[in-house]
Amino acid sequence: MSAVVRVACCQVAPDVERPDHNAEIALEAIASAVDAGAQIVVVPELVNSGYVFKSLEETHAAATTPDGDLLAGWAREAARGDAVVVGGFCERGPDGRLHNSSALVDGDGVRAVYRKLHLWGEEPRWFAPGDQAAPVIGTRYGRIGLAVCYDIEFPELTRGLALAGADLIALPANWPREAPPSGAANHPTEAPPARERPILHSLAATTAYLSKVYVAVCDRWGTERGLEFEGGSVIAGPDGWLRAGPVADRGLETLVAECDLTGTREKRNGEHNDAFADRRPAYYSPALARGPRS
Repeated sequence: MSAVVRVACCQVAPDVERPDHNAEIALEAIASAVDAGAQIVVVPELVNSGYVFKSLEETHAAATTPDGDLLAGWAREAARGDAVVVGGFCERGPDGRLHNSSALVDGDGVRAVYRKLHLWGEEPRWFAPGDQAAPVIGTRYGRIGLAVCYDIEFPELTRGLALAGADLIALPANWPREAPPSGAANHPTEAPPARERPILHSLAATTAYLSKVYVAVCDRWGTERGLEFEGGSVIAGPDGWLRAGPVADRGLETLVAECDLTGTREKRNGEHNDAFADRRPAYYSPALARGPRS
């Protein structure tokens, strides 16, 4: 197993009205990243379909199965560079239900499919939520945990992936862009996008820091049916610092970072502390399992 791994996040712009185009640009981005030496390649959420659907019929028409041409193409590109590809896609399940899913593929084919547990906004109109835990998959480069977009706002899920051994959490996303609220500070920074929605980049950095893992968020960019996306892809390290991103103009770009994945298995916080060994779950609130009171 290689310790230092080249991780790439391919920020592209799918179009809900051009599903064939979407598959093409995703494949081209993966191919380019593999050609550039990336060993783990991440593409955005729902990269084959786009996001802003107007009908269930349109969503069904854009959906594919894990054994279809889309993921087979990703696997072929992965095989060329002995790489691993993680990406979000609109999945049609065996029972006909649709899911907002993420797949991990390598040169041997599809290794895992995860169905998004936490659906955002109007997603429940089109998708059924997943009913299986987010997985951690052992690869030749390290252990990769799968999650999708809104999942990052549930620390139970991301900490669970880390406790299950994930070295890297790969998170395809479609983050909508939002204007700062009235009265919000808007101080100049070296990276202009960081002052647009700083919480998005902070989510990746904080998740990485708290569990001492890498977090690769691959967002999309562009505007679709009036909804503008953030273009906020970042790769964060276990020390909480961004290793790559955000993209300066929030546009088309592939971020690349060198990540020492095996180094994440050391959870020390300093000379006397360890992020995992210091946990005292027997004393944590039972509400974590029970849920909030009505």
